[in-house]
Amino acid sequence: MSQINQLPLSLTANPRLDRWIKFEADRTVRIASGKVEIGQGIVTALTQIAAEELDLPLARVTLLSGSTEHGPDERYTSSSLSVMVSGTSIKLVCAEVRASLTEQAALRLNCAPDDLDVVDGAFFKNGAITGLDYWDVASTIDLSKAPSGSATPKSTNDYKIVGREVPRTDLLGKLTGAPETYLHDFYPDGVLHARTLRQPGPNATLQALDEDAVRRASGDKDLRIVQRANFAAFVSTEESRAEAAAIYAEANAKWSGLRNYRGYEQEGAWLVSQPAEIRKFGLPVANIEGASDTITATYTRPYIAHASMGPSAAVARYNGETMLIWSHGQGMHPLQRNIAEMLALDPEKVVCCHRHGPGCYGHNGADDAAADAAIVAMALPHETIRLQWRREEEFAYEPVSPAMSVTIQVAVDIHGNPLDWNQTIWSATHVQRPGSGSGYLLASEALENPPPKVQVTDPPLESGGGGTRNAVPLYRIPAHRIEHHLVTEGPVRTSALRGLGAPTNVFAIECMIDELASRAGKDPLEYRLSLLDDTRAYAVLERTGAMARWGDRGPGGNGTGLGIAFARYKNTAAYSAVAVAVTVEQDVRLDCIWSANDAGLVINPNGARNQLEGGILQAASFALKEEVKIEGAGIASRDWDTYPILRFSEVPPVNVEIINSPKDPPLGMGECTIGPTCAAIGNAVAHALGQRIYDMPLKRGRIMSALLTSTS
Repeated sequence: MSQINQLPLSLTANPRLDRWIKFEADRTVRIASGKVEIGQGIVTALTQIAAEELDLPLARVTLLSGSTEHGPDERYTSSSLSVMVSGTSIKLVCAEVRASLTEQAALRLNCAPDDLDVVDGAFFKNGAITGLDYWDVASTIDLSKAPSGSATPKSTNDYKIVGREVPRTDLLGKLTGAPETYLHDFYPDGVLHARTLRQPGPNATLQALDEDAVRRASGDKDLRIVQRANFAAFVSTEESRAEAAAIYAEANAKWSGLRNYRGYEQEGAWLVSQPAEIRKFGLPVANIEGASDTITATYTRPYIAHASMGPSAAVARYNGETMLIWSHGQGMHPLQRNIAEMLALDPEKVVCCHRHGPGCYGHNGADDAAADAAIVAMALPHETIRLQWRREEEFAYEPVSPAMSVTIQVAVDIHGNPLDWNQTIWSATHVQRPGSGSGYLLASEALENPPPKVQVTDPPLESGGGGTRNAVPLYRIPAHRIEHHLVTEGPVRTSALRGLGAPTNVFAIECMIDELASRAGKDPLEYRLSLLDDTRAYAVLERTGAMARWGDRGPGGNGTGLGIAFARYKNTAAYSAVAVAVTVEQDVRLDCIWSANDAGLVINPNGARNQLEGGILQAASFALKEEVKIEGAGIASRDWDTYPILRFSEVPPVNVEIINSPKDPPLGMGECTIGPTCAAIGNAVAHALGQRIYDMPLKRGRIMSALLTSTS
């Protein structure tokens, strides 16, 4: 024991050791986390952290994640904080429990704790086995108490498991389709299948639904129909019949209060004309009397869908007293509270358990499918309800990532260096989802007495920001100000998508930096390096340039281009630089991508590379392909043809390096490559064309327009 460590928020919010650790009868240890596996590899990484601190092999440590009944409440799995927050909590818990167990063993053996070593959970004294292990003395320590923070975790010099390449424990089941790996493959005995009739809008009223016609269309004369106000669901023993009922009902139900949507509402430029709440912050105005030029540009991004590989699903069962829900959402404890509020249940009577889903990225912070399943289960007590959305329903009604418009105005000195930087951002909220309260659950709006309208907010910059995430450049700029216009009324629901506002802000900042370099007649990489004081930022940029053979970059303008960009995610998490080589004809072809990253201590390099590479490819899809279309009845892009994403055939070689900094604390890296990738592609396309495109996605029409502009 030594000095008191400052406890992370997760530990202060869950101040009992037994919410985090349990010694099982089979001589294994169960570690619990409130964070859940949504593709980041955290189940493996958190297991490594626990095994390291306890001096146990990985095989003797299991991780329970996302259980309201047995695990800690760590709110949402989001913002690249799982290892930083939950990992730190688990490390401190395991260090304290190990110290307490060692003290108890020393008392039994009549020796000092320092005389004992631990090997595979067994105590050794002077190299000799003592016959005692963790499980022999575990019952003598009080795990119901709060952690003290007084135990000293291992030195990184002594790590044997953390930092090692370890195969991800979740991948085999996912890759082979092992039974019940995914929630979508979970079919409990006697399960009933449900599909919904979705309320087309929050003010729409269901006027007529011919239930007999629905049953005939389904082919199931015993089809059960659950209807509460403007919510309806169709339940059958056969999934295909429930789906047939939903498709027929959607085409034939009569609604009033429908809204007609206009196509221009999908454009980022539309935002600037809308009422907004304005927040201003930043450094004071610089003395720019010596400014030689002022450059202004506006960059936009449309609404983007979460586009999960599989539509949302959930399983629920209500026994008349307790509601049990299986969900692939990102926050089981918030979901527990949301469901309880919606159904007027005691939160302790709602149990939520996580199972793997096929994607989410913020969409499932408040799980709409789970809400649907819970409503149906409550109407049909003692039945197990498996409810899945249709693909068209997923695209049409999931919350989307908000469109954004970013205008940057920069005053530069005679050397072309920035003196004063003004950044004006327009966006809807990025955090309507995840959220708290049943007002964030879609089905609650369709029930009798819908919840009051939710007050629109956006995270402040000091909490990582939403629309303002990564709006502050790390470059040396004497004065910098941000003006955020939070648009409170929009055509569609919006929510957190991977990176929140960072992809757009980094795209805008890094494209502007390239323009400043061009105007100053300087190389874009050298220009960036000259403006950086952060040595870790300098290192990732320099390394990425070397990986991409930046020195061989040509003058551009001939259809091939090489671009580079950099950001530190949220200015507090991992550092990332990305370089992209492209060929531009009518469309953009990605030829190769390189990226160097610094995330401090890396728990599992294999899992880290998975995250970095996945972020790069998703960002490439954002930059080149993705945009939600809004018109008529609402979202019109409802399948993979009308909402294209990057295809396997379009994936280039991706080269990722991690600059290991084991002496630095681990930094979240799940989203750090998103912004730099979007910007690097934008800069590469500008280099190839000799003409910049300011609006994502960089699609054929915009390329042709840029080419026509350059030749006119």
